[in-house]
Amino acid sequence: MKHFTKLAIAAVVAGVTAGAAMAQELYTPNLAYRTGPFAATGIPLMNGQADYLNMLNARDGGIGGIMINAEECETGYSTEKGVECYEKTKGTAIVTQPWSTGITLQVLPKTNVDEIPILAPGYGFSPMMDGTTFQWAFNTPAGYWDAADMILQYLESQGSLDGKKIAFLHLDHPFGKEPLPVLEAAAAAKNFTLVPIPVGLKEMQNQSAQWLQIRRERPDYVVMWGWGAMNAGAITEAVKTKFPMENFIGVWWSGHDADLAIVGDKGKGYKSISWSFPNMDAPVMADIKKHVVDAGKSLSNETEMQGVFYGRGIVISAILAEGIQAAQKEFGTAQIDAKQLRWGLENIDMTEERIKELGLEGMVPPFKTSCADHTGGAGGWMLEWDGTKFVKVSDHLTPNVDGYKALVAEKAAEYAEANAPWAKNESCGG
Repeated sequence: MKHFTKLAIAAVVAGVTAGAAMAQELYTPNLAYRTGPFAATGIPLMNGQADYLNMLNARDGGIGGIMINAEECETGYSTEKGVECYEKTKGTAIVTQPWSTGITLQVLPKTNVDEIPILAPGYGFSPMMDGTTFQWAFNTPAGYWDAADMILQYLESQGSLDGKKIAFLHLDHPFGKEPLPVLEAAAAAKNFTLVPIPVGLKEMQNQSAQWLQIRRERPDYVVMWGWGAMNAGAITEAVKTKFPMENFIGVWWSGHDADLAIVGDKGKGYKSISWSFPNMDAPVMADIKKHVVDAGKSLSNETEMQGVFYGRGIVISAILAEGIQAAQKEFGTAQIDAKQLRWGLENIDMTEERIKELGLEGMVPPFKTSCADHTGGAGGWMLEWDGTKFVKVSDHLTPNVDGYKALVAEKAAEYAEANAPWAKNESCGG
């Protein structure tokens, strides 16, 4: 009996010790998509994210002395699987990263009840910038409406849009439809014609019908909201139909080096707005090479690491790490929870000085979040394909948020009403 008791006590102690050890990690699950129709774009993004966090684990012992567990749950970009992954990982997660506008829209009401912050950098539902309404959702550092506004700003810098025609080639998916409210309002205000041209999921690689319509419409510009195989399909068709590439501009998810490499020099002039930029000379790249690549812990390769999407993955994980660190400092604990991380993500101050401290020079513009502003308005740069790589062809562009602030408030209120009862953060300032 005594022997049994001692064994039982030892088992309990071992269990408690193991539980404590398990608790000493920051669980930041990633709803990844390394498979499926969008894998070609998902893989470099996930590799960049993972390599940055693995670098922090190896170089710094994690964040605040606690290791990061960035476990991936594969969704294949399927909304159904994404929701399953959210439910599977939410138990001890301090954040969820849906990696799809469709998945984001599905888990948005759930996170408002579960009180887990969504980190959706540069994607998701654009009105998530309203932190008063969407207190648990962040599309830091720039949203889709920001992208639409900056693209129009750039086009206007080339000449008035009055009387012009813009074809809007977009994935027929929640992601592709996101910028329509801003583009439609701008078309009315600036007197240009907007021609939406949807691309179905089964049409991504064969867009002959869409490009036939573009040839008939003879637009001055084509603006693309594409993803995955759709981008390569569109770029290939544009080259084939001899559409002037300098008048073809994509959102930041349509600026993938591998898609342009398919056409090489023939893609010269194609542009993409972007809130990130790859800089192989940035100190962070040397640290990743030393602590991750040379240690055999990276799934990436030299070509991929030079690209826009791998660099963007690094920036995304750096944003998450900044939110974690801000929360740790504020609450005096390294083992923060989801509620504390929400505060951290609301108090990121990515100044030029801080960007330099992190070794991210030239890779992301400065931005600052707040309780009321969950985006940060980082803005970005217009990138252009020079035949072998993307280069910056604009100064730092910033979105004219005041131009669609009323629309943000309107759509946020509509969402809250449609999903009532909806918990808001009434304590946020303006």
